[in-house]
Amino acid sequence: MTITGIAITGCGSATPSVLLDNHGLSQRVETSDEWIASRTGIQHRRLADPQTGLSTLATSAAQEAIAMANLDPAAIDLIILATSTADDLFGSASLIQAQLGATKAVAFDMTAACSGFVFGLVTAAQFIRTGAYQTVLVIGADVLSRWVDWSDRRTCILFGDGAGAVILQADEQEHLLGFEIRSDGRQNQSLNLSYQPQPQEILPGITIGQGTYHPITMNGQEIYRFAVKKVPEVIEKALFRANLTVDQIDWLILHQANQRILDAVAERLNIPSEKVISNLAKYGNTSAASIPLALDEAVREGKIKLGDRIVTSGFGAGLTWGAAVFEWGR
Repeated sequence: MTITGIAITGCGSATPSVLLDNHGLSQRVETSDEWIASRTGIQHRRLADPQTGLSTLATSAAQEAIAMANLDPAAIDLIILATSTADDLFGSASLIQAQLGATKAVAFDMTAACSGFVFGLVTAAQFIRTGAYQTVLVIGADVLSRWVDWSDRRTCILFGDGAGAVILQADEQEHLLGFEIRSDGRQNQSLNLSYQPQPQEILPGITIGQGTYHPITMNGQEIYRFAVKKVPEVIEKALFRANLTVDQIDWLILHQANQRILDAVAERLNIPSEKVISNLAKYGNTSAASIPLALDEAVREGKIKLGDRIVTSGFGAGLTWGAAVFEWGR
């Protein structure tokens, strides 16, 4: 079997126009800008209005990535949508495929919460390596504002909405240098957006459970402890697979969950703060969107340049976590 190299050739992002800052949030719950900013690093978040769906944001981000890669949408073979908040429980990837005009592509949703983008990247890579597909669009997108309890100040301060996307293409050189992905369901109860059924009798003796998903619940201390322990470990494993050391990395892009987590992980890995990409202050935690959103901004600002080595790591509900090491561009 021929092993095919992989290049990441385009990126894009999209966020809603509605902005909610910490001062505005303090009118809704008992909190303050100083309290939120000092504990999380978040100052603003973007929120989707009722007319803005997950597929709208994802399609916009994907169009930017396709344009940067200088592709015709009809050249895309596969679309992977990493999301926990699809517009339709049956999935939103196929709708995005139609909106893009990616007539040849097969499309499916993937759910791995805040690790979704890294898991999607790794999944896409396997299709290219085997020669099954040449060009893959990976989208990370979430509209968590739909599922936040806006009266719970422990969680409503954290989350925002957004989308990010990348194009992966088969290449003669290998630019996806290493990865490691993990799960541990024993800690599943630490972060949930759970379905809660109510008994409904449809015939005598036959009862089913019907209901809806209830807002996000989180044990913040457990998630923090999990992240600062497991993320450096998984990054080191990915770097080992890439045959690289930390000092050979140009940029660290972590899931944008909490500035304290970003700082703690960078410190444990001895990565200087100037190599850490953070846009958490502007967008909050956008789940699967956070890594590609941060990547896209850094590329378009000229921070990340062709050939730069990037290590990225996602972590969150499941619990799931993973890391990937890649060179930008081809």
